[in-house]
Amino acid sequence: MSFIQFFRILWARRAITILATLGCFLAALAVAKSLPPVYQANSRLMLDIVKPDPVTGQVIASQFARAFVKTQIELIRDYRVAGKVVDAFGWTSSPELIAQYQARPADDNRDFRRWLAQRIINRTEAGLLEGSNILEISFSATSPEVARKGADALRQAYIDQTLAFRREGAARNAEWFRQQAEKVRAELAEAEKRKSNFERENGIVLQEDNSDPEMAKLKALAQSMPAAQMPGIAPITSPSTAQLGQIDAQIAAASQTYGPNHPMIQNLQRQRAAVAENASRELASARAAAMGSVGGPSIQSLVSAQTQKVLAQRGKVNEAQRLASDVTILKEQFVRTAARAADLDQQAQSVETGLTVLGNAVAPEDPESPNVPLILFGSLAAGFGMGIFASLLIELLSRRVRGVEDMAVAGAPVIGAMSRVKDESAPTSLWASIWEWLGFNELFGKRATAE
Repeated sequence: MSFIQFFRILWARRAITILATLGCFLAALAVAKSLPPVYQANSRLMLDIVKPDPVTGQVIASQFARAFVKTQIELIRDYRVAGKVVDAFGWTSSPELIAQYQARPADDNRDFRRWLAQRIINRTEAGLLEGSNILEISFSATSPEVARKGADALRQAYIDQTLAFRREGAARNAEWFRQQAEKVRAELAEAEKRKSNFERENGIVLQEDNSDPEMAKLKALAQSMPAAQMPGIAPITSPSTAQLGQIDAQIAAASQTYGPNHPMIQNLQRQRAAVAENASRELASARAAAMGSVGGPSIQSLVSAQTQKVLAQRGKVNEAQRLASDVTILKEQFVRTAARAADLDQQAQSVETGLTVLGNAVAPEDPESPNVPLILFGSLAAGFGMGIFASLLIELLSRRVRGVEDMAVAGAPVIGAMSRVKDESAPTSLWASIWEWLGFNELFGKRATAE
């Protein structure tokens, strides 16, 4: 089919296209006038996803940021957030809404508050602004003021629910860590009791660093052997003496900064007293060994006797050291668990949500829908398209010869063609001319005449 044939068909059946376009336009106009106006208000807040948490110091990794934002958007449309908005609006005591709820379908088993919350959810939209971490919450209503209040109420409900989630999670974890700390405390007390009973029953006392004092004596005797064999007695030293010198140096350095009652100074002094006592015992043993060459046992015999004593107690000392190691491990575990519980308690009391409010919503001046110009122009396009389709369909069902080109389809020879001659003698009115120009004569199969 050529363009001229297509144009002749549409022009001949132009009345169908006009009626279809006009009908769609009038129907769209009626629908646009009957729909209530819907206003949309927007409320914004900023997600601090790139800043570390002020309490925990944690930062959301970039690969989890997208999932985090998606979760926050879904949380805004969650029942717990929408339910808070229902309570803020006081809808549960509205007689009109109660009547609408009672008229709901029989298969709707939702309670009244959840039914109202679903209405909030259906009117709520949320999303990030392009290229930013600003979250925009939109709420639609038939009143500009209700839309504004709804957007702000949704934002506040979302902030409150976010804070509640953080506090509940932190409090739940803190309670678990407290229980673990109590459990470790009981295990620590039992381990210290076992260690004390073992040392008391076997007569073994370990030093603060869990080392064997008898082994320290043996080392002191072994170090004094060369000095005892030389003429004259050289100065006698021991490991505790060297340790005592180090502690004295620490006390001297700390005294320049802290006073005598500072806990660090007092702790160093207590350590010095304990090490000085060990050094005295070691020096006394060494002196006695050194004098053995004059009137007592030889140094070799003292070393041999001390070695036998150490070997005899080695099994018991190892067991005592194992028990002391258990106590040390449980102490460290208790300190870490108690510290974690304290951190979580602090989080449970925090008011930080990681959200920054960016101003309040403004009541919209123009409705978001219905978009009357869009509806009307869309109806014109749809009606025009329907008219063209209907014209072509009718023409295919009832073909007519409208030009020389149509005869070529049937293969009939064309001798000549005559143009239509208008009868100038026939009186016509203006309306009849318009009727004929619009193509209604061919549509209804008759010609309008003048009265």
